[in-house]
Amino acid sequence: QVQLVESGGSLVQPGGSLRLSCVVPGSILSFDAVGWYRQAPGKQRELVARISHYGTTNYADSVKDRFIISRDFAKNTVYLVMNNLKSEDTAVYYCNVVAGANDDWGQGTQVTVSS
Repeated sequence: QVQLVESGGSLVQPGGSLRLSCVVPGSILSFDAVGWYRQAPGKQRELVARISHYGTTNYADSVKDRFIISRDFAKNTVYLVMNNLKSEDTAVYYCNVVAGANDDWGQGTQVTVSS
């Protein structure tokens, strides 16, 4: 099982920004894709943003133009920068990596958007 280390979740006011980090073991390029998902209370887990091995990104419609996923190869870290946060962004955010048929998740980091 792949060990992922997530951080960066916090309480933030509406309109604020946060940066989540996901440290992956070894090279980011050893994975087919790295993604951020979220799960709000009473809701299903949903994709927020994902970046492929080749650097292709895709985003949920609800976060386009507000969130940016990026990679730092030197730090083996994938970031999710979240701008103009809204109350509906409140959720536990999970990092996910895919390598072939294998699929692993981090422990999650809580993001709460509230005044």
